[in-house]
Amino acid sequence: MSDDVRMTLAEVRALARSKLRAAGLAGDHADAVAETMVAGERDGCASHGIYRLLVAVKSLKARVVVPDATPVVSRPRPALVRVDGGGGFAQLAFERGLHPLVEATRTHGIAALALTNVVHFAALWPEVEAIATRGLAALAFTPSHAWVAPAGGTKPVFGTNPIAFGWPRPGAHPFVFDFATSAVARGEIELHRRAGKAVPDDWGYDAAGQSTTDAAAVLDGAMRTFGGHKGSALAAMVELLAGPLIGEMTSADSIAADDGRGGSPMGGELILAIDPAGFLGDAVAEHMVRAEAMFAAIEEQGARLPSARRYAARAVSEADGVMIPRALYDDITTLGDAA
Repeated sequence: MSDDVRMTLAEVRALARSKLRAAGLAGDHADAVAETMVAGERDGCASHGIYRLLVAVKSLKARVVVPDATPVVSRPRPALVRVDGGGGFAQLAFERGLHPLVEATRTHGIAALALTNVVHFAALWPEVEAIATRGLAALAFTPSHAWVAPAGGTKPVFGTNPIAFGWPRPGAHPFVFDFATSAVARGEIELHRRAGKAVPDDWGYDAAGQSTTDAAAVLDGAMRTFGGHKGSALAAMVELLAGPLIGEMTSADSIAADDGRGGSPMGGELILAIDPAGFLGDAVAEHMVRAEAMFAAIEEQGARLPSARRYAARAVSEADGVMIPRALYDDITTLGDAA
């Protein structure tokens, strides 16, 4: 008997929506949140796939999230869009802000979207990909909970603080990357813990500040930044751009506001969008060709473009479905049974 359960993407979507609604999440939020989980499974990113149902439902039960929040869109300046998420998950707030952001970017050449008062647990690449498929370049930043020690320290200050970038490509999937400024995503450590697997000794510290290969000890202690002081500097940049700059929490503020409930991070997200035609006018096609020449030079020597692995996984999963670990599937299908 297989330890995995095969599911179509439609089945993943239906299961996610069902469990989110059963946990009390309003329908429009449940649909938006479920799509990010489907995207994670579809693209072979298990730590951002249906596993996140456990995370989202925990946040709902802990009342960290406002389940029926109504995002409110405003325009502080012509090229600035703000969406107050009302304490709900970030996905619906992003959906409501996407069209105004694209519209402002095409009008002004460059624009920014600030999501505030949201709860964020997902990867950023679906958001920058959505913008890049509309012909725009995009950058996104968000802090999280203070789980990560700065380089040279062993106590948490930063969140995992991801950075994502999207670049439009004519006739091809956008060029997209998304990485945490921590050594690894927190969800990856949690998946190791669930599987009883050790983690590399450079992923984090235990509560006493000692290096450890025990996933649970890292989760209780502090994660490390990637690349030492370089990742630490980028993490600080994310804290500033998606925290004080938009009037939102830092990762330390977020974990303090959580007050031990164990919910997902609260705060904000900053997204910048740039229209290549805004800078280049009629020369945009010429310079997009130059960008394609760079991508070709990378691939011709056998190197892989960021996002290529995800797109390859997407082609397979759209045809054949995805495999969910049996233990995770059982945990998800029994969510709410004890209620």
